[in-house]
Amino acid sequence: MSLTAALAYARHGIPVLPVHAPDPSGGCTCDKGVSCERPGKHPHLRHGLTEASTDPRLIDLWWARWPGANVGLRTGITMDVADVDSAEGWHGLCHLLGGEFPAGPRVRTGGGGWHFWFNPMGYGNRVRLLPGLDWRGLGGYVVAPPSRHASGGDYRWVHRPGRPMPDGPAALRALIEGPPPPRHQRPIAHPTKYARAALTAEADRVARAPVGSRNDTLNRAAYALGRFVGAGLLDLSEVTRELVDAASFAGLGRAEIRGTLRSGLTAGRRAPFDPAPFTAGPAPFTAGPGRHVA
Repeated sequence: MSLTAALAYARHGIPVLPVHAPDPSGGCTCDKGVSCERPGKHPHLRHGLTEASTDPRLIDLWWARWPGANVGLRTGITMDVADVDSAEGWHGLCHLLGGEFPAGPRVRTGGGGWHFWFNPMGYGNRVRLLPGLDWRGLGGYVVAPPSRHASGGDYRWVHRPGRPMPDGPAALRALIEGPPPPRHQRPIAHPTKYARAALTAEADRVARAPVGSRNDTLNRAAYALGRFVGAGLLDLSEVTRELVDAASFAGLGRAEIRGTLRSGLTAGRRAPFDPAPFTAGPAPFTAGPGRHVA
């Protein structure tokens, strides 16, 4: 059943990836078992989200190897997803939508939350966009029907894809985009010292990131420090080493760290930091494998 669904999603242009499923004991089919912090929500694939595919031959091979796998869908390409996991998040989303129920595809998650699909907006993931509401865009993925949740519930369609997907209203787009970047009022006198202080601060922030925000914190740090690397103020290998150590200390896995750093640093280097007075470029975004969803 999961294979049939995975192939159907792929036919609609949505990149698919096999995701670990919960085991009968309430743990995960990964090596960590009952100790897994994200049972039934993280990829089987070594390189995670970056290997998601619409190739039916590859999808057949994956499900032949892991026939009980949950189905993961990469967001930001065919759809973005509002992930609601509490009544507070639901009311916040309704407020942004002007009191209307979202008109597009809708999934009831296995944990009792909701996934609402929208046309892609071009932004990355936003963790805690509002209390109880996360946003899955570029560099993210969601677990999709007919996958199973660790609580025992199944992900199921309430409104299936097929109808036109709605655009996010202006208020929702503005919240996802975030406030405009600050302006520097004067040049930074010692940009190299400034960059090194940023490296120390970002590494510390990643190391202390709580469960549920670690990948997002790492991605934002990689983007911010990648800008200094692009400007020649920090060494790429040193930044990579510091962030790998910090993310490992926080408890992230090797494959997840690698993919997140690759995308975040690459994006940051494309927008190099300018120590002169300037408008600070695009706000940091999550562009790597991103967190899974509930």
